[in-house]
Amino acid sequence: MTALSNQDSPVYIRLRATIAAGILRGDYLAGDQLPSVRAFAAEHGANPLTVAKAYQSFQDDGHVEVRRGVGMFVLPGAAERLRAAERENFVTEHWPRIIGYIDLLGLDAADLLERERA
Repeated sequence: MTALSNQDSPVYIRLRATIAAGILRGDYLAGDQLPSVRAFAAEHGANPLTVAKAYQSFQDDGHVEVRRGVGMFVLPGAAERLRAAERENFVTEHWPRIIGYIDLLGLDAADLLERERA
């Protein structure tokens, strides 16, 4: 799982990233109900089964709970757990590729960071 998914990722991973980003931004707080599978699928032009797969992954990871007949709700601590997982994923998966690309282009990482802050 990664909130930094790309267009080459499977659809359910991209949908999962969208939901994860919403939780990390605070769009969905602990106790909040996620949109229904059908509503989320319609909003994103996705197959409901694909959305259900993305939602199931959040349940499997302990970030949401299903209340039968009601919907899926964000569990307390989900944002913190997701943030920790995303940080680890960034450091181990994304950062090495970013550094490699920076090196390939002959850029200076410190200059890039300074440029971003300006």
